[in-house]
Amino acid sequence: MSSTATINFGGFVPLSTVDWRGRSVCVVFFRGCPVRCWYCHNEAIQDGEDIRNISDIMDEISSASLLVSAVLFSGGEATMQPDALCALATGAKKIGLATGLHTNGVYPSVLDMLISRQLIDHIALDVKAEWRLYTQRLGSHCVQEVRHSLALCKAAHECGDLPEFEVVFTLFRGYEGEVARIAHEIFDVDLVLQQGIKHTIPPLTTTELMAIADSLRRPVRIRTREDGEILYEGFRSCRPSGIW
Repeated sequence: MSSTATINFGGFVPLSTVDWRGRSVCVVFFRGCPVRCWYCHNEAIQDGEDIRNISDIMDEISSASLLVSAVLFSGGEATMQPDALCALATGAKKIGLATGLHTNGVYPSVLDMLISRQLIDHIALDVKAEWRLYTQRLGSHCVQEVRHSLALCKAAHECGDLPEFEVVFTLFRGYEGEVARIAHEIFDVDLVLQQGIKHTIPPLTTTELMAIADSLRRPVRIRTREDGEILYEGFRSCRPSGIW
């Protein structure tokens, strides 16, 4: 690994059991993000600079590898720094760790590179809003890129090039119907309905998120602060016999 490779660094968590289902992981946060989600919980690393040597971050990952089976790249937006992301994913693979990514999908070419080079095992794609509201809600004109990332990851997962893929949709009170408007594009993808948290808005409860899931008539994972993550298939228990 080149000693001159650098990352605009956002932080490091040596051990997490909640960021990748079923795994203990370390998490590398990349600083910088091209969109401005009003509910972002990592707002402090949307901007600014903290330039570190890639080899130093790789040393942190190596130290954590005694306790974890994977490294997760998050942000900010890790795909804003493709060279650093590729270098760290390559290094993690060399020491036997699986690699995961949380992304907003704005840079599909980077996702394509990671998948084609077999550098990524798990992608969680954050879909921020129904498509027509992306520009209005996020001040971003990236909706076509996100839709491209969704299609790319779906295809890669279906053919086995991407072992794990899920879409995460963060829902807030007053916007409960948004996920239904794009449900036809994610019907065959693992879907997480995530409770949006913003101190000025009462969060949706697990029961309310279950009701949204029932309207989709498909299994989903529901993620809340109160109950953690649950697999919900409640719609199956109340369907009329003979329909499914």
